[in-house]
Amino acid sequence: MTDPQTRQERFERGAQVLDAIDGTAGAHVIDSLADVSPELGHQIVAWGFGDIYSRPGLEPRDRQLVTLGMLTALGGCEPQLEVHVHASLNVGLSPHEIVEAMLHAAVYCGFPRALNATFVAKKVFGERGLLPVG
Repeated sequence: MTDPQTRQERFERGAQVLDAIDGTAGAHVIDSLADVSPELGHQIVAWGFGDIYSRPGLEPRDRQLVTLGMLTALGGCEPQLEVHVHASLNVGLSPHEIVEAMLHAAVYCGFPRALNATFVAKKVFGERGLLPVG
């Protein structure tokens, strides 16, 4: 049976989850789509956060570890990775855990992608006064 929630209810639930995880960074991404693809912004919030991120199967910190690993492996996702490094810190991952996840990813996706991801993390850590990472 399908979930009877309306489009707006899914969006509202997703907006709450997005705000709790990403803070203003997530809202900025969605706002930046308003003049080019508001539907993509809606789907990110309603489906990505309202339906997927809000599921009970994984804790937010675990979802962020998975996301960091996947964005690192994909490569070319540095702007999204930056948002998710912030989100990872917001949900309780330490800089050391984030760096360790990216080091671990190097085994599976190679040094260039792990380096790119680590430099994104370094930028975020610097912005948040979290360097050096011990």
